[in-house]
Amino acid sequence: MVTVADDIPEKLRPAASAALKWVNEERGAAFKLTGVVDADAALAAPADDAVEFGLVLCEDEVCLREQVRVERQDGRFQVSAVEAPSSLIPPLLDPPRGVRRDWLDGQLSTREFAVLLVYRGLW
Repeated sequence: MVTVADDIPEKLRPAASAALKWVNEERGAAFKLTGVVDADAALAAPADDAVEFGLVLCEDEVCLREQVRVERQDGRFQVSAVEAPSSLIPPLLDPPRGVRRDWLDGQLSTREFAVLLVYRGLW
């Protein structure tokens, strides 16, 4: 079962921040980290072991999930992408509630109304 943690656990924050920085540099993007997926397995691993987990990333109205492998080498984090079956990770995700609300509030502050189209669970 896939679990998403809206609040990134303290122990996982340095690795998740390093992974976010790596993804943004690789893509030339400015994603924000809005959650982690499968944090339990990463938290249970010994401190020196490489861990794999998913990142829930949002930039403007686009949210996605990236699967990463993070390991500590010489006091720094080495991050790499992990291939995952496409059926496991949808290419786009519906933004978490707080992100959606902020986006919608921003749109309504500049327009009289907004139309949301939901298609297969994505907005």
